[in-house]
Amino acid sequence: MGTTTREVSVSTELIILIVVVIVVVGALILLFNGLQQKRLRVDEAWSQIEVQLKRRWDLIPNLVNAVQGYMGFEQRVLTDVTNARAAAVAAGGQGPAQSANAENALTGTLRSLFAVVENYPQLKASENVLQLQEQLTTTENQISFSRQHYNATVLDYNTTLVTIPSNLLAGPLGFTKREFFEAEPEAQQVPTVNLGFTPQGDAPAGPSIASSIPPQAPLVPPVLPPPPSGLPPQA
Repeated sequence: MGTTTREVSVSTELIILIVVVIVVVGALILLFNGLQQKRLRVDEAWSQIEVQLKRRWDLIPNLVNAVQGYMGFEQRVLTDVTNARAAAVAAGGQGPAQSANAENALTGTLRSLFAVVENYPQLKASENVLQLQEQLTTTENQISFSRQHYNATVLDYNTTLVTIPSNLLAGPLGFTKREFFEAEPEAQQVPTVNLGFTPQGDAPAGPSIASSIPPQAPLVPPVLPPPPSGLPPQA
């Protein structure tokens, strides 16, 4: 009888141990799969940025060729754009941080080029130049959307790496933080909205809204005429 009780106790302990091991292994598998899925999402979001960046790299030489015939004395601007493009292409394989710096510099040179184009009516009327500008603008918007998606996935992934219990497994399993693809400083600033108000001292101030409204006469209760003779006065 004692032997049977002891065997039952050993079997129960063994079953509990097996269940605990299965639960722990299952939890580890779930954590690993979750980290792996988040890392794959980051890679997929970065690949979307690379596609848009490559499209911009391909459009820039066409734009330079289209405008250089009209811009004989603006070679410095074209040279800056060409050099910035080459630097962006070279930084493409060095990670998001280096790529973001190079791409932001390229965006600045393109902005200077577009500003110079405004001084040439022939370029502004060129259908080829207008199409290239429109395509570059569309690509810039796609890069901006892809940047937002990528940074959101990176934030979610990096947050998971530093929270319990994922942080206990991330390091030993080779999961490391990813870099953000930062926007240029101009894109991070809050835009200034000009509502037509000029600071004092810069220009004479125009008439204010309050001064343009004529003053209203004070409200005076009407005076009733005196009642006819023979009738009692009205209350």
